[in-house]
Order: sequence, then structure tokens, then C-alpha cells
Amino acid sequence: MKFTKAYSLKEIAGLLNCEFVGNENFEVLGMNEIHVVEKGDIVFVDHPKYYEKALNSAATIVLINKKVDCPEGKALLISEDPFSDFNKLTRHFKPFQFSGVAISPSAVIGEGTVIQPNSFIGNHVVIGKNCLIHSNVSIYDYTVLGDNVIIHAGTILGADAFYYKKRPDGFDQLLSGGRVVIKDNVGIGALCTIDKGVTGDTTIGEGTKIDNQVHVGHDTVIGKKCLIASQTGIAGCVIIEDEVTIWGQVGTTSGITIGEKAVILGQTGVTKSVAGGKTYFGTPIQESREKLKQLANIKKIPEILEKLKQ
Repeated sequence: MKFTKAYSLKEIAGLLNCEFVGNENFEVLGMNEIHVVEKGDIVFVDHPKYYEKALNSAATIVLINKKVDCPEGKALLISEDPFSDFNKLTRHFKPFQFSGVAISPSAVIGEGTVIQPNSFIGNHVVIGKNCLIHSNVSIYDYTVLGDNVIIHAGTILGADAFYYKKRPDGFDQLLSGGRVVIKDNVGIGALCTIDKGVTGDTTIGEGTKIDNQVHVGHDTVIGKKCLIASQTGIAGCVIIEDEVTIWGQVGTTSGITIGEKAVILGQTGVTKSVAGGKTYFGTPIQESREKLKQLANIKKIPEILEKLKQ
């Protein structure tokens, strides 16, 4: 998430009421999660296990719960609870905006686009030309749709990320201030849910087609001309490269990459990153030929046991 203007380190520390390490005029341009940070961004870290990763990331401002040596060219914000303070920044820079109408007056809708009854178009949404939005679709704030996009009934674009921190009295949610970005010529079926990024974008690439009842987690990036069949669940921060085919009831873990032109057969559990250009099946995931050989051999076990008895 980029801010609308540059802020000083002192100004951000003032918002959080926390101590800082670095020049008070150090420039702060935005805030992001560790996997998408850039120069000028704030990243948060609240566990010693991840201090080094955060301090050596592309982020130049680290929101941290312990005063440590600050790398050259970076700054620190010292917080008792970085998770909560990151949420405080999200509330400040991307506050919830009430909308009392079906289509927000701040939404931009392209020529030739049709929006069927009972759909909701949130604040600052941008929809391109010649799109078709069927009934009962909810498009949350700041979502961006390209041209010739079709969204079927009951689909939700922009719900919050499933991202929680366990506390003694329950779970705290990391607030979502990112977006959903749908490129040109994408088709999305009925009753799908696509979560917005925590600070970045959840992106569906040009020409991709998604079947009914598919879930796409926060900050996932799906490439061009992919096919994703019904009841697939894609976790957060997944990268799906171009022309991947995913058949029904596939589930993935988070933070993995599915290579270009890979085919994932139905009911596979994608437990790790996989290379492109191959077909996969099973849980844990394997190349389909190997997995099918294993299953064929398992069927032979009773016959082998019977021979051993003789």
C-alpha cells in the first residue's frame, strides 16, 4: 500500500506514539507485507525468529518490538505490539468508508458495462468497458476490473484476508488495506470469493477463467489464461503462473508457486511449489504418472499377500 504522499519518520512515530531510530525526516512512502515490500515501505516484525529477514528485506522502515542495531540506510519504529500498530496504520491510511447506496458515486464504470439488480459496487471501484456484472455480486472498495470481464451471481470481490494472530483471549485479525485487481477478459463464476491483499493486490491475469465456488486467498497472483475449476481453494500469497489448469476440489497451502502450464488434477493437495509443464495428482502432490503407478501397486497388495501364504 502506497501513501498518497510522503511522510516523515517522525510523523509516523507520532501516529503510533512510539519511539523511533533514525533521522526524523527519513522518508516513508508506504507499508507492505514482507513478500511485497519496496524501498520506502514499512514492514512489521514481532518475533525474533524473523528479525533478520525483516531487517534485510527491501523495506527501509522496520516496525519492531525490540531495539536492535539498525542497518545502514534504514530506520526503526519501536513498538510494544507491532501487529496492532500495523493495524493502526491501516485504519489511518485506508479507513472503512460507509456507502449507503448500491453503486458508490466514486465508482468509475466504463462504457457498455451492465450491472444487474442487487449488486453492490463500493467506493473508488474502477470497472472497465463492456463488462457484465450479474445479480447479487459484491465488489468491495478500491477493486479494479479491466475490460470485458464477466462476474456471475453471488460472487464477492475484496473480502478481508484470513490472517490472524493468536492472543490469550482469542484471535486478532490483521486488517486488509489492499485491493483485488482483475485484468481484461477474465470470467469468474457464481459464488466465488476473492480476498483483497493485506497491503498489496490479489491479481487475476488476463484471459483467466474461474468456475463456480472457487476461493482465492489474499495477495495471490494468478497469471494469464489459466483455467480453475469448481470448489478449488487457493490460499494466500500463492503465485500461479500463466496457462495453468487446476481441476475441481484442489486445495493449496500458502506461499507456493505453481509453474507455467502445469496441470493439477482434481482433489490434489498442493503442499509445495511445483515446476511448470507437468501434470500432478494426489496428496501430498506428485507427478501424476508416479502417483498413479503407486496406486496401481497398492491394489496388488492383497494378491501378493495371498501368494506369500501359499
